Amino acid sequence: MELTTFWFAVIAFLWTGYFVLEGFDFGVGMLAPALARNEAERKQVLGTIGPVWDGNEVWLITAVGAMFAAFPAWYAGMLSEFYLPIVLVLVGLIVRGVGLEWRGKVRHASDRAWCDLGVLVGSALPAFLWGAVFADLLRGSATAALVGGVFSLSVCVLHGAVFVALKTTGPVRARARRAAMIASVPALPAAVAALSHIPVAGTAAVAWSASPWLWAGALASMAALAAGVALTWRGREGWAFAATASSIALGSAALFGGLWPAPFPGLTVAEAASGPYTLGVLTWIGLIALPFVLGYQAWSYWVFRRRLVAEVS
Repeated sequence: MELTTFWFAVIAFLWTGYFVLEGFDFGVGMLAPALARNEAERKQVLGTIGPVWDGNEVWLITAVGAMFAAFPAWYAGMLSEFYLPIVLVLVGLIVRGVGLEWRGKVRHASDRAWCDLGVLVGSALPAFLWGAVFADLLRGSATAALVGGVFSLSVCVLHGAVFVALKTTGPVRARARRAAMIASVPALPAAVAALSHIPVAGTAAVAWSASPWLWAGALASMAALAAGVALTWRGREGWAFAATASSIALGSAALFGGLWPAPFPGLTVAEAASGPYTLGVLTWIGLIALPFVLGYQAWSYWVFRRRLVAEVS
């Protein structure tokens, strides 16, 4: 395998990990006001992501850093073309981080309400904008961007609801299961609409038409999403979360498959890549560091695997 192909696959893997892990973070942040009836339940809901949300953002930092080092022309083109939405994503992530950190330190209910609003807005903005950016990058139209944004937003809400149902007990768990059912109403049609916007002309069309398994991946993503809804309805939250996570991962794989071999209009992977020496050094760094990062994050999820109970005040 050529190093350019290897690093494109690594970057696709990093973005996929980010979409899967931050996807439920965003969903929990958006759903917290609807799932909690009091402060104890609000802490229970946000506590599901409390130990992991900042670690999940490392996937974004690593993905963007890898793009900068391995494919500087792709990095420069994407950040220049989508400057405003990416700035808004960063603003949302900052506001969400401030809200999550400060709400446990402020003393007045009105201050906590502002923090909760920051968490909601700071979760919704990236959830919508990342879908819009990558859909526009793949298809290159405002309609596709809107469809992609609605799709990613609705799937994050569904993914987050399933995660809360998996990680909580009592009334919050029951509400989260109902929220997942409600979230499926826009999420499943949005998935069909997103599939209908698969490129049929332009740069990415060659990749799609020449690789039927990409269509199979997109269809499998939709099937996994539907399975997640059915499993949630049956109370099998663990399998439901695996299904929604698989749906996002399969959709991301289809996305990056559609971007190969031209991840940016008029720019192929070979043209966007750094020199062989740089890619070689990056490969050694990645092979040494990545297993430790993955191992640590897996360990952290194992440590905080238990369901959370609302504190009795």
